[in-house]
Amino acid sequence: MTYAELVAQIESYTENSYSTVDVNTFITQAENRIFNSVNLPDLRRNDTGTITFGNKYLNVPLDWLATYSLAVIDNTTNEYTFLLNKDVNFIRESFPDTDVAHYGKPKYYAVFDDETFILGPTPDTGYGAELHYFFYPESITTAASGQSWLGDNYSTALLYGSLLEANTYLMTDAEKMGMLDTRYKEAMVDLLGLGEGKNTRDSYRSGQSRIPVKGSRGPA
Repeated sequence: MTYAELVAQIESYTENSYSTVDVNTFITQAENRIFNSVNLPDLRRNDTGTITFGNKYLNVPLDWLATYSLAVIDNTTNEYTFLLNKDVNFIRESFPDTDVAHYGKPKYYAVFDDETFILGPTPDTGYGAELHYFFYPESITTAASGQSWLGDNYSTALLYGSLLEANTYLMTDAEKMGMLDTRYKEAMVDLLGLGEGKNTRDSYRSGQSRIPVKGSRGPA
């Protein structure tokens, strides 16, 4: 589904015309709702960076959505050490950085804010870093082609998500909103099958989610 087709369906269903700003708001809110609900394998990237001595903070990429794994790389041996995900309080309490004697090779990380990770212990030297992460793809509202990954692959979820946002704006009656919500949830089933909902886990610590296959048999 292209951007023009999506806008046409939103306006046809709601029997309204909207400014570009308003309709783009409906669509981007729906996109964010979807991408914040599931981790999609096709929306994964890899990025490298540098960890410096005494600096416990590491910037995340601008399009970062959720972490798949984070590794520290020894600059001498090129050895990878995958970090365990913790919360900020754990790192602050376990690894005070007021004394160089407490510095060391990072073993843990936490999401400090939407732009930064905090590492523990505070780095005792310079290291490389490699981050595998899920990212926010370009919105269909800004793509020069008028197309997007979501519009090409899961247009029904995008459509009903956008209709939910539009009808919330219009303060539609509860019965209609309930029907749209049901259709949206039905459209999300396939997407939810591709990846688990995001939480504080990452794949190094918790492993990838697996869906049991009915009727499968174990070893005899």
